[in-house]
Amino acid sequence: MSKIALIGATGRAGSQLLEEALRRGHSVTAIARDISKLAARAGVVSQSLDVLDATALQAAVAGHDLVISAAHFASIPASAVIGPVKAAGVKRLLVVGGAGSLLLPDGSRVIDAPDFPAEYKAEASAGALFLDALRQEQQLDWTFLSPSALFVEGERTGRFRLGRDELLVSAEGKSWITFADYAIALLDEVEQPAHSRQRFTVGY
Repeated sequence: MSKIALIGATGRAGSQLLEEALRRGHSVTAIARDISKLAARAGVVSQSLDVLDATALQAAVAGHDLVISAAHFASIPASAVIGPVKAAGVKRLLVVGGAGSLLLPDGSRVIDAPDFPAEYKAEASAGALFLDALRQEQQLDWTFLSPSALFVEGERTGRFRLGRDELLVSAEGKSWITFADYAIALLDEVEQPAHSRQRFTVGY
């Protein structure tokens, strides 16, 4: 089993990733600014820090097999994660991505569609920049998993599809994935790497 450092462990995606990792027997260092919501439990070490504090983050992730970042892109640029992870000597980084950089059937990005919601533009743009930074990265073994357009609360079914760079849309015309099923897909990648130095996506 792996020793995982999870950045953003108290968020909606991060909390489901924590649950899925523990369900599979991994040990997790749960990193967040406010860890008061994290109950003491076996297999988890909680660490409170500001992710923008590079020295603190480097120390927190050192000695782990891999790092998963579930932090919001608009508040934490790629360099704030990539730099400390590399400095700590951790070779593998998995990132909870965004759907904005996925491609539509005409080859344009989701974020560039005329009807893309303005309130999500800043986060989606920052996510696209994070992916661009990873694609320039020469040292880390990285993976960026984009959810579908709607990333929502819901049940853990274990039934979903994987794709590469194109937005997945269901037969009903909906593009969505729950946090719980997303977590399954990302932990599958942790355990059986199939998308080294790649972006992929998950949806129904």
